[in-house]
Amino acid sequence: MKLFVGLGNPGSKYAQNRHNIGFMAMDQIASDHGFAPFKGKFQGALTEGRLGREKVLLLKPETFMNLSGQSVGEVMRFYKLTSEDVVVFHDELDLNPGKLKYKMSGGHAGHNGLRSIHQHIGETYGRVRMGIGHPGRKELVSAYVLHDFHKADQDWLDDMLRGISDGAAHLAEGDPAKFSNAVALRLNPPRPSTGKADPRAQQKPPSKDKPSTEKPAKAEREIDARSPLQKLMDKFS
Repeated sequence: MKLFVGLGNPGSKYAQNRHNIGFMAMDQIASDHGFAPFKGKFQGALTEGRLGREKVLLLKPETFMNLSGQSVGEVMRFYKLTSEDVVVFHDELDLNPGKLKYKMSGGHAGHNGLRSIHQHIGETYGRVRMGIGHPGRKELVSAYVLHDFHKADQDWLDDMLRGISDGAAHLAEGDPAKFSNAVALRLNPPRPSTGKADPRAQQKPPSKDKPSTEKPAKAEREIDARSPLQKLMDKFS
């Protein structure tokens, strides 16, 4: 069994915040893969279903971001999971909007939700880092992450969430490379062919059945300048 955790803050006030992109990922997976409705358990909203061959729990901690680890720890203990069974989906300031990276273990880089999870289960868990960009100055970070996504963000945000859902089964089965590829295909789909043929292939030799349009050789083009009398004399000479 795997535990996917999406980080965010509870309540409609925060629903569309950049900080809640982890909640959005859980909602997308649950909706696309037929999970049961979320129910309030373990200081969070929890649902259970299957992704590929794996049974998976989806958790949205409702303790507010700074205490997310409390809910994660309770679920792990109840289901007898280890930290290696956990994957956390969270906003990432150090990645540009529309960029995503998977990482196993490591520090929390100042993210309050990850800091809390570190305190409760250690650092040996997977992270799906969902890029939201950086406002430019440290003092602007709090207001930035607690602000709603702009309308201009909706296209890449929708593609990222759908890509996460597309690849969720690969991640549950322990193949982060295939998961990342599924997301990339949504964010950067292959360009369609232009349909233009190679111009070299259009250069065909002239058909033998058609008269040649080439100019005759010089000897064939020379004009006969002899007079009629000279032609007649030459004929009988």
